[in-house]
Amino acid sequence: MKDFNGKNVILGFQHTFVMFGATVLVPLLTGLDVGVTLFAAGLGTLLFHFITKFQVPVFLGSSFAFIPGIIAVSKASGGSIPEALGGIAIAGLLYVVVAIIFKFIDPKILHKILPPFVTGPIIVLIGLILAPVAINNANGTFAAQIVEKIGVNGCWGIALFTFAVAVFVKIYFEKIGQKLLSMLPVLIALISGYILSIIIGIVDFTAVKEAAWFGIPKFSLPTFSTRSISMIVPIAIVTIVEHFGDVLAIGNVVGKDFIKEPGIHRTLMGDGIATTISALIGGPANTTYSENTGAVALTGNFNPIIMRIAAGFAIILSFIPKFTQIIATIPGPVIGGISILLFGMISSIGIKNMVDHKVDFTNAKILMITAAMLVLGIGKAELVIGNIHLVGLGLAAVVGIILNLILNFKEIAKK
Repeated sequence: MKDFNGKNVILGFQHTFVMFGATVLVPLLTGLDVGVTLFAAGLGTLLFHFITKFQVPVFLGSSFAFIPGIIAVSKASGGSIPEALGGIAIAGLLYVVVAIIFKFIDPKILHKILPPFVTGPIIVLIGLILAPVAINNANGTFAAQIVEKIGVNGCWGIALFTFAVAVFVKIYFEKIGQKLLSMLPVLIALISGYILSIIIGIVDFTAVKEAAWFGIPKFSLPTFSTRSISMIVPIAIVTIVEHFGDVLAIGNVVGKDFIKEPGIHRTLMGDGIATTISALIGGPANTTYSENTGAVALTGNFNPIIMRIAAGFAIILSFIPKFTQIIATIPGPVIGGISILLFGMISSIGIKNMVDHKVDFTNAKILMITAAMLVLGIGKAELVIGNIHLVGLGLAAVVGIILNLILNFKEIAKK
C-alpha cells in the first residue's frame, strides 16, 4: 500500500490518541458502548475516505451535537437507547439526501453563498466555542477528585507542562532537523503529561485492572419511532451547516478546495453514510472532527493515509477494553493542556483564511456580517422553531449566509 510505512504508522497512532478522548466521551455521557463507538468511528472513517476518493485528511469522531437528543429520547417515558439510535440512523440519511442535491449545484455558487468573510468567522467560532472545554479540562472542572488532591493551581500546572512540551517538541525538534519527532508534539506531550500525573499520584488504575484484555463490542440494533425521528433528525440541519465549516477548515490547513474536489456532496455523503451505519450497529452519530483539524494544523501531517491508519487502530482498540481504559485514565488537565493548542489552531486557521483572501473589513457590509456571526456564535444565541434548535455556531452560520445574500445580493447576482 502506498505510503504505508513505519513513520506513518507512528503518526497514525498519535492521531488515534488525539481523537480518542472526545470520541469516547459521547458514549460515557449517553450510555452507549465505548467499544462500539470506537469500532464505528474507525469503520466510518474508512468509508468516508472511500467515498471522498481518499483525498480528505479527516477522522470521523462522535458528534456532540446529538447528545441532548440521545439523552432526551432514551430518558423519555418508554424511551430507550435503541430508539434514539433509530433517529440517528434517519438523520444520517438526511445527510445523503442533501448531498445528492449538492451534487447538482456548481461549487462556484456555493462559494458565492459562503465567501471568506462568512467561512472565516465560522472556522474561528469552531475553535472559540470549544475553548471552554479546553479550559474546564485544564483547571480540573471535569475532575473534582483531582482538584481535591492537587488543587486548581496543580491542575493548571499539569496542563501548562503538557502545553509546553508540545510547543517545545514542535519548535525545537523542527529547528534541529528532527522532522519525525517534530510531527509528534501531541503524542509526546500526552505521554509526558501522563507520566507526570502518575508521579504526582492522580491516575487511578482501578478500572484498568478490572478490564479484560479482549472483548467483543456490544453491538445492538436500533428501533424506529416518530418520536425519535422528530426529536433527533432536526439536529442534522445544524450539523450539516457545521460540516461545511469543518471541511472548509481542513481545506484551509491543507491548501486545497475540498468543496470543489472531491466535492462537498461526497464529504457530506461520507459523513451521512458513516452516521447511519454507526447507528445501525449501536454507535453514535459521526462527524468531521474539529480536533482532527487542530491536530493536522499542529503536526503538519496532511497525508490522508495517516487518518486511515488511525481508523485501523480505533477498530483494533475497540476489541481491547484494557487499553481503552488506560487511555480513559489520562487526566483532564493533560487533555486540557493539549486542547488549548488544538482548539486555538482552529481559530487561527479561520483568521488566516480571511487574511489570505484579503477580506476588506473597511467594507461596512462585511464588517456587520462578521460582527453578527461572532457575537451570536460566542454568545451561544438560540433560535427554537418547533423541533429545530439552532444555537451558537449553527445559528451564526445561518445568519451569516442570510445576511450575505441580503446585503450583497447585487454583487452575487452579477458574478
